[in-house]
Amino acid sequence: MQDIAWEDPFCAEGNSCFRLGTDGEGNAYIAVKGQEDHYLTDTIDALRTLIRDIKAGRADHLL
Repeated sequence: MQDIAWEDPFCAEGNSCFRLGTDGEGNAYIAVKGQEDHYLTDTIDALRTLIRDIKAGRADHLL
């Protein structure tokens, strides 16, 4: 497994908690809290775009 630096979990009301992480190679990761060994990965820019869309209400259904 890569050396992933996980951030504190993000928990929305009544939803699962998600964790975001990064590695030294410029990859970003998102996983359900407690299941960090099953994650999605992409570039940091792609994850940043997803987070911005979620905060803007355009992609909240994805989580």
